[in-house]
Amino acid sequence: MSYSTTIGWSLFTSGIVTLLLKVAPYDSLYWGIALLVVGLVIMSRRVL
Repeated sequence: MSYSTTIGWSLFTSGIVTLLLKVAPYDSLYWGIALLVVGLVIMSRRVL
């Protein structure tokens, strides 16, 4: 993937995540931690 595509996906997903956090039933801190873990797993799978 090119650099601009990565930035585009990053902005797109952050927008979706922001909308989801507005309607999430639990504290946003837990959602933030969970999303960080998922993001790290996905990034590590791409590198390996």
